[in-house]
Amino acid sequence: MNTLKEPRKITGRNVTSFLETVDVYSGERKVLAEFDFLIEAPNWTRNGKQLIYNSLGCLYSFDIATGESTVIDSGYANQCNNDHVLSPDNSNIAVSHHTYEDGMSRIYIFPFQGGNPVLITPIAPSYLHGWSPDGSTLAYCAERNGEYDIFTIPTNGGVETQLTNSPGLNDGPEYSPDGNYIWFNSVRTGLMQVWRMNANGDDQVQMTFDESNNWFPHVSPDGQWVAFIAYRKGDVAPGEHPANKNVEICLMSSSGGETRTLVKLFGGQGTINVNSWSPESRQLAFVSYKLKD
Repeated sequence: MNTLKEPRKITGRNVTSFLETVDVYSGERKVLAEFDFLIEAPNWTRNGKQLIYNSLGCLYSFDIATGESTVIDSGYANQCNNDHVLSPDNSNIAVSHHTYEDGMSRIYIFPFQGGNPVLITPIAPSYLHGWSPDGSTLAYCAERNGEYDIFTIPTNGGVETQLTNSPGLNDGPEYSPDGNYIWFNSVRTGLMQVWRMNANGDDQVQMTFDESNNWFPHVSPDGQWVAFIAYRKGDVAPGEHPANKNVEICLMSSSGGETRTLVKLFGGQGTINVNSWSPESRQLAFVSYKLKD
């Protein structure tokens, strides 16, 4: 079982975090801000002006022009992890919050401007990763009956639908911009690799075949590219994605084929757990780290 999907105490005072961007064409890397504590998983807003990240259980909006961060009111959902996604129209945010009853992750939705969260997945643990382009459906990784698989559920709650049913971890589901596919990562062939399936779960196809453990595929808004984070083989078990490792952010065509390294960094967990593409599909936001002495 993937222990990193178990309930975790939210900490983060032992690292320095660097909120960065990289231009996928020029390779230019830019540090936007430095934090004396843990921040994770930036989402880019559709207007290109803000980045949403989580830190110490809460969500924050980072203004790119001013470099200032503002906490987003999420009501009682103040134990959020790094699985958070903006709705396609940016009116709402869905989060994975560790509830007080049992410390397990469940998915909630609340207004982007702040407000009371609404429970979407009463069954736990559930870890959010994707929101369909039409706004109707959430995609997530969940442990059910001892296995981690990919599920979908209507955004107003209801009955969840299981899409994968293979031994080992299936994680990181994210819709393509046209809504036709869900990209995900799966350990079913040994190493963790990037996969793609139809949005209804049919036709599950492996998309990467290298000697790395590849996690969290993120499709660019124009549908042309897929970025993901790669751990070196042997550095981690295939079903783990820990923090504080030497990793790479890689890029591939959405049609498959060769991959290339965009960035080498010290990071892993928290670096790009959720989609962090800029609206014009030119830049990626990510977080790198440095351990304190």
